[in-house]
Amino acid sequence: MSQVSFSLPKTSALDQQTQAFVKLTPEQVERARAYGNARPVKVGEVIFDVGDAHVSMFILLSGMMEIVQPTCKGERVIAGHDPMEFTGETNMISGRRSLVQARMTEAGEVLEIKPDSLRTLIAKDAELSEIFMRAFILRRMVLVKQGFGDVVLLGSRHCGGTLRMREFLSRNGHPYTYVDLDTDSQAQQVLDHFHVTVREVPVLICRGSIVMKNPKLHEVADCLGLNNPVDESQVRDVVVVGAGPSGLAAAVYAASEGLNVLVIETTSPGGQAGSSSKIENYLGFPVGISGAELAARAINQAQKFGAEMMIAHDVVRLHCDHRPYQIELDNGQKLTTRTVVIASGARYNKPDLDNLTRFEGMGVYYGATNMEAALCEGEEVIVVGGGNSAGQAVVFLSSTARHVHMLVRSSRLSDTMSRYLIDRIESNPKVTVHYNSEIIALEGGAHLEQVQWTNKATAKTQSLPIRHVFMMIGAMPCTSWLENCLALDSKGFIITGHDLQTLNGDTPWWRESRAPYLLETSLPGVFAVGDVRSGNVKRVASAVGEGSISVHLVHRVLAEGAA
Repeated sequence: MSQVSFSLPKTSALDQQTQAFVKLTPEQVERARAYGNARPVKVGEVIFDVGDAHVSMFILLSGMMEIVQPTCKGERVIAGHDPMEFTGETNMISGRRSLVQARMTEAGEVLEIKPDSLRTLIAKDAELSEIFMRAFILRRMVLVKQGFGDVVLLGSRHCGGTLRMREFLSRNGHPYTYVDLDTDSQAQQVLDHFHVTVREVPVLICRGSIVMKNPKLHEVADCLGLNNPVDESQVRDVVVVGAGPSGLAAAVYAASEGLNVLVIETTSPGGQAGSSSKIENYLGFPVGISGAELAARAINQAQKFGAEMMIAHDVVRLHCDHRPYQIELDNGQKLTTRTVVIASGARYNKPDLDNLTRFEGMGVYYGATNMEAALCEGEEVIVVGGGNSAGQAVVFLSSTARHVHMLVRSSRLSDTMSRYLIDRIESNPKVTVHYNSEIIALEGGAHLEQVQWTNKATAKTQSLPIRHVFMMIGAMPCTSWLENCLALDSKGFIITGHDLQTLNGDTPWWRESRAPYLLETSLPGVFAVGDVRSGNVKRVASAVGEGSISVHLVHRVLAEGAA
């Protein structure tokens, strides 16, 4: 294998290097020939270029190839390929634009496998599927780790929008180069070069030429090509609204079983679980897994089987007065579908505090990932909440923060938290749990500087110079877009299954001759899974289970329509 100019992650680096740039055997190449076309290539010929979408995968049969990335300082070599090696990373299956250029350095022959044929190969050949998928994922990890992307982000830790943009890019697995305007000695020159004022930060330079000042997420997604064009004339088998664990599970199973599925996500895949630093009670991961990593793996799985994804677009309405149903997006598009899986999840409640909005991203956060942890390293922090998400945040932050104060409104943790988290919290000298406590004031200038809270049992008030607060209290379902289409409980969560038939009221919600299926809403063929569903179990495993079960029920509804 040819030499590359970067290093893979430190853990098992040599083994990962081998798996990322594996050399195929002659027998494996022969099996792949059935899915592609061989053609000669010349010295200097560009096989694919930066910005190309739906790029084919190429197996180098003879000759030599290099993978490069243009920069303002010239080209940087990413990798080189010898005969029997292949090109590509996860954009092979997602269809996103290429971040690199492939160019022949020695004449030879390549086997071109187009995206649809590659998907078929992956579905039918287990050995090659494992080789290709592992290599694609490892290569994308390197691009992200080394910042080998087509984005430069100019930002400041004193700007809430910068954190929002960094989270969006990171959770969508898009590599970028970050310029910290607080520490970069040439920051003002950079700002002057692009005619940017401090008030317009963050600034995102997209594809090396488009300057975006404090952009909206959907504008970034469109500029980077995170979303492929969607055919509005197509009637899909199922549209999944939300890409948390339950929505991604539905997408994986639906696509793997041959259904035409589209997933729509408002911000970034992963949902609330995506902001969890470490999930340790998920089956099959004894040392734990971060929510972001779990989401990334699920996305790769779903796209491997052909699921479409649409990122950073809101669903504004479900047209439920006729079938097939229509999903209306914030850009006016209307997507027609035979069934719907609602996995829109829930958002953490926001306490009624003055200045709360002002300090969001500037000391107040709703997730605890490596990014937030880096901002408060060596400082005292507060985590508000008594559930599993709050407990995971406390354990995670205690490894880098000087001290963690946990504010819980009730008198104990055991009602809402897993035992393993309680044990770790209670035995950690860097954690203090304040029961019956809630924040009453946030103070500061450009950034949060002081937090005041009270103990409801003793009426004692305490104030500390704390600059970082993590809010993880309760949840409010994301159901405003349904506009009275579905039966909801008193808190706005979607009622499903047998519970529909036990509702009191003058007009029954369920009017079909058959009983509603498990997870089916008051609309036939529309299902609710995960945190948005009334009575859901707030565990990642149960969310994944509901998502997979919903696809079995989707098949039943589709069969009814065909009968």
